[in-house]
Amino acid sequence: RLLSSSTAPAATMGRMHCPGKGIARRSLPYVSTAPTWLKNLYTSEDVVEHIVKLAKKGLTPSRIGVILRDSRGIAQVKALTGTKVLRILKAKGLASDLPEDLYHLIKKAVNVRKHLEKNRADKDAKFRMILIESRIHRLARYYRRTKVLPPNWKYE
Repeated sequence: RLLSSSTAPAATMGRMHCPGKGIARRSLPYVSTAPTWLKNLYTSEDVVEHIVKLAKKGLTPSRIGVILRDSRGIAQVKALTGTKVLRILKAKGLASDLPEDLYHLIKKAVNVRKHLEKNRADKDAKFRMILIESRIHRLARYYRRTKVLPPNWKYE
């Protein structure tokens, strides 16, 4: 029996170290432009200036987006400025050389390793450490392939 591509169910990507498929995803509005009330409140330059100010305080791009959403009502920076937060930071020279997701995985691995130094008998933490490090290696391989990280970058 032949199935057309439109009737086949969409395959959801599985998670790496647990059985769940996950249905949570962001739901962007259909219209990709900012609402007129928001355009009247803020100009593109105001938003970029605020992003740069927050980045100089040491905030990550995702934290900057959350602050802009919660305090200023700017749901999508790209709809207002035309560029994403990380690209704005790269243009201003304020972006981190290590991608944010990789940084947080490394930070988690450091905390688990510190825990394992105190609690050597914690077998579950040792197993979770292996899983975290495999995620780090997989993400680093992707970033080396896409030339975000240098080809000789290694996680120790």
